[in-house]
Amino acid sequence: MTMYKSMPHIDPKIIVIKLGGSMLEGLESCFFEALKKYRMEGFQIVIVHGGGPMINAELEENNIAYKTVNGIRYTSKEAVGIVQNALVEKVNPFLTKQLNSTSIQAIGLNGIDSSIFESDFLDQNVYGYVGKIKKVHHEKIQSYLLSGQLPVIACFGATNSGIPLNINGDTVASDIALAIGAEALVLVTDTNGIKIHGEVQQEVHPEKIDQWIESEDIYGGMIPKVTAAIECLEAGIPEIHIVNQYFEGTKIAKEGVRI
Repeated sequence: MTMYKSMPHIDPKIIVIKLGGSMLEGLESCFFEALKKYRMEGFQIVIVHGGGPMINAELEENNIAYKTVNGIRYTSKEAVGIVQNALVEKVNPFLTKQLNSTSIQAIGLNGIDSSIFESDFLDQNVYGYVGKIKKVHHEKIQSYLLSGQLPVIACFGATNSGIPLNINGDTVASDIALAIGAEALVLVTDTNGIKIHGEVQQEVHPEKIDQWIESEDIYGGMIPKVTAAIECLEAGIPEIHIVNQYFEGTKIAKEGVRI
């Protein structure tokens, strides 16, 4: 069986899974079976999700233009309500329901009421209604984990005065992983890890990634993924996995680290 190939390197109790928006509508039963397997083995799991394709579709339906600035979705005042509706009212309940229907006790959450995390504007002049996390209430998330639930967290928050804020999903996932002491951050994407000369790399170190970027063996959409992974390592998360929904892919860790 090829499932779970990249994950046996992990022996932690807490992992944070970041689900890319492009993955949400195509998740197969193997993904949910893998989650159940890890939970049976004692893992505590948090899922953080985006919803880019659905957001784009709803913005287009409402004739609202969208763009990215420095890799972040610029969110105008007229767009932020649509983003909130897509993430909080549609994607989050849909994913939570999928998990519950496969006998995984899940609870849908977001940062709007500041109970999970507190947020504020990233830079309103540059990004519009885009937020950054000021504080993660790790004890609240851990209380859900201890009660046997799987938190499913939408990347959306609000200021203390209630102004809604769209927040980058990778940022939410890494901030939460750091706050709750996760031993690994798993990025589930539509790629099966880092592929060099046609071969998926099982385990790599940041120094090697830098060489591959310079030699252009890593290129295109994989560059921001590995760059974000290295930033997470530098921030203090012990290891990052870039995997497909079968949990096959690449483990990234600092040289000499063995979790």
